[in-house]
Amino acid sequence: MNFDELFGNFPTLTITGLEQGAIYALVALGYTLVYGVLRLINFAHSEVFMVGTFTALWTWEALGYNQNSSAPAFGPLIVAVLAGLAVAMVASASTAVVVELVAYRPLRRRNAPPLAFLITAIGASFVLSESFGIGTERAPFGMPDLIPQKPVFTLFGAEVTNLQLLILGVTLIMMIGLDQFVNRSRLGRGIRAVAQDPDTAALMGVNKNRVILLVFVLGGLMAGVAALLWDVRFGFTKFNVGFLIGLKAFAAAVLGGIGNLRGALLGGLLLGVVENYASGLFGGDWKDFTGFVLLIVLLMFRPTGLLGESLGRARA
Repeated sequence: MNFDELFGNFPTLTITGLEQGAIYALVALGYTLVYGVLRLINFAHSEVFMVGTFTALWTWEALGYNQNSSAPAFGPLIVAVLAGLAVAMVASASTAVVVELVAYRPLRRRNAPPLAFLITAIGASFVLSESFGIGTERAPFGMPDLIPQKPVFTLFGAEVTNLQLLILGVTLIMMIGLDQFVNRSRLGRGIRAVAQDPDTAALMGVNKNRVILLVFVLGGLMAGVAALLWDVRFGFTKFNVGFLIGLKAFAAAVLGGIGNLRGALLGGLLLGVVENYASGLFGGDWKDFTGFVLLIVLLMFRPTGLLGESLGRARA
């Protein structure tokens, strides 16, 4: 164990952990929303994220950027980032809707058992991943360096970069927006009603299928934002890029209390920070291992996660 590495780079490990955890949190929101309403673990959500990373890349290529392009001026940069963000969000949301309509809705109509939903979710994940694997010949793809990392200020001896501020800021904005939408809007009340008691909600005039479709759209939009942030920060994508990110995002959702929006944010940030601390203490090979050990240990003592409040009981 390298305590000198951990304590010597503690501020840097914390900041980069929060940055990585913010991306986990955005993806985790999709797992939390679907589980909160359907009690379903949508394992295809990791591929919804993957679709967003590719469509953002293709958008930039259509605008004339590739991995060898230099950083554009401010005006073209804003256009490129907003265009990539819009396309990634629409593509991810559309993919999530297709998964719901093609894979899950027919099962609900037939009152299929939970195991059928689980197997279908895993199957849908593999179909999406392998489709992109075949179409891209399983090759990794580099991203244009649209936003070069530059230090903005120093915090406790650690440099904080423009990309880190962007990722944390966008994540907080999206989280606050989604939380307010679910807790204060008319559509959000429908989501909470179906999450709490779908049969009673239907008797009160809530269209359950529309609410479920809305939940998949919202989860897809969050995954699209996460995909854009991944592209500009880590600079590559691949057909299976969503696999490990999806597992960690699911772990983050469970850590915070699956079905709890604020828990997804807390779980993602905590997981990212703990992983980084572990890499400093034990070495980079232990990074992924430690995150899942944390999940197991926490669930032993608090099975409902850190916050544990279900989506249906969220207060307005």
